[in-house]
Amino acid sequence: MRFTAVLMLVLAAVGLSGCASKFKTYNGPEVTRVLVYKENRKMYLMHNEEVLASYEIGLGFAPVGDKEIEGDGKTPEGDYVIDRRNPNSEFHLSIGVSYPNDEDRENAKALGKRPGGDIFIHGRPWKYRSGGQDWTAGCIAVTNDEIEDIYAMVRNGTLISIYP
Repeated sequence: MRFTAVLMLVLAAVGLSGCASKFKTYNGPEVTRVLVYKENRKMYLMHNEEVLASYEIGLGFAPVGDKEIEGDGKTPEGDYVIDRRNPNSEFHLSIGVSYPNDEDRENAKALGKRPGGDIFIHGRPWKYRSGGQDWTAGCIAVTNDEIEDIYAMVRNGTLISIYP
């Protein structure tokens, strides 16, 4: 009888652990800026001059150079803003980067092309598990556990600077 009770408790605990939410809370210092260094594949969440968190990242499938046009596989470079959130993302969770800006649109127009869009920081779903380090269409990729932390920490309106 005692073994059955213990077994039931263990099974209940395992079952409930699968219900853990991907939506975390964060009560620490405000993230005032996100810094991305493409060449080093690093992203930093900053509170003024203090590094709150750092992450290894993946980029677009053609990571060298600034994004110019839709479909070029490049991750944009420059200053943007976190401007939206997708809690139902195909990529676990995602937060949007305000690419393209007016300059990006003008540059693409001069080439007779569209600038593209839908640039996000996001997780890595199961179907992309073997895509290598730089596998996105131009987004910034982290692990699913990491995007849960980032999603909780970074607010809309936060400046993001993406360097070569």
